[in-house]
Amino acid sequence: MQEPIAQKKARAAKVLKALKNEYPDAHCELDFTTPLELAIGCILSAQCTDVRVNQVTPALFAKYKTPADWLAIPAPELEQAIHSTGFFRNKTKSIHGLCRALIERHNGEVPNDFDALVKLPGIGRKTANVLMVSAFNQPGIVVDTHMKRLANRMAFTTEQNPDKIEFDLQKILPRNAWGIFSHVMVFHGRRCCTARKPDCARCPVREWCPARQDAGAQA
Repeated sequence: MQEPIAQKKARAAKVLKALKNEYPDAHCELDFTTPLELAIGCILSAQCTDVRVNQVTPALFAKYKTPADWLAIPAPELEQAIHSTGFFRNKTKSIHGLCRALIERHNGEVPNDFDALVKLPGIGRKTANVLMVSAFNQPGIVVDTHMKRLANRMAFTTEQNPDKIEFDLQKILPRNAWGIFSHVMVFHGRRCCTARKPDCARCPVREWCPARQDAGAQA
């Protein structure tokens, strides 16, 4: 039987409250000081860990401040600088494309507008939501690999497509909770409800999770 939407909303509210208590300092774990730095960090984080990205970006962010600065880096030089993040050629093209578009369309500034963000090279819905939440303090639901896994395990969605997961979560969460829900779910996915071995025994939201192992379900 499909869970009624009102019941799902109530369960999501309980999960959010418990995770906020568990991770009161939950935040975006990419290091940045400006929206441009966060956008570039997000591009570099594709198929790479935030830890690795945070090892690469300090020297770059100290040297390159504006889209024009980044656009002036010769492709081979930038590829070498970001090599350890993987897919360095495509990421270089995305960074250069993004910076060129920012100069041509937005006077060199990262726009505080979701629709404008997703039209930029290298910026999909996930990165646009990261920027809205963490750079601009605006509502957004970030569907990364952790959110996808947890939202399915907790039966907040049955979708696998990130966009559809985002839309399902929008229906059960207040708009002003989208950002913090994104943060705490990612923290929980990295620290407890991991891909290979979820630690259900110490999970603070196991009471509201249909996939908890002690219920006989498989995660």
